[in-house]
Amino acid sequence: MKIEKTTLDGVLSITYDVFEDHRGYYSEIYNRDIFKENDINVDFIQDDISVSYKNVFRGIHGDRKTCKLISCLYGSFYLVVVNNIEGHEQYLKYQSFVLSQKNRKQILVPPGFGNGHLVLSEKAIFHYKQNTNYDRSSQFTIKWNDSRINFWFPHTNFIISQRDEP
Repeated sequence: MKIEKTTLDGVLSITYDVFEDHRGYYSEIYNRDIFKENDINVDFIQDDISVSYKNVFRGIHGDRKTCKLISCLYGSFYLVVVNNIEGHEQYLKYQSFVLSQKNRKQILVPPGFGNGHLVLSEKAIFHYKQNTNYDRSSQFTIKWNDSRINFWFPHTNFIISQRDEP
């Protein structure tokens, strides 16, 4: 695994290794020991998957207690991660990433940050591990068109839920 810092404090980019042969491929997408060796001491307790189709936009959601490890198991999506920690020098700063089954990137999103993703492929499987149980009542939502942030997206012809509408 290759673990790199990003421009956002506490957000890490992780690329996992793949073994490929004539049968397909095998990859280990999480190893607690490797994380601990790199001072990533997160006790993940829940795994979630969403399957979405091209142009679906999900998020930008987060809370103040959950750390997430985000992966793309199939297809590709454009991910935005936003610092929503009031008083932090990077408050409302964001960074974007393209995650795909081919580039094998994962993003570690710490508590206080929101994340949302736009599906680029015909279909994508979004996977994340988290260190808390899901609790919608503690979540915040940042609108994709928030004028304080000025997000860039590959396009804005989204298929979107009522919760994420402007």
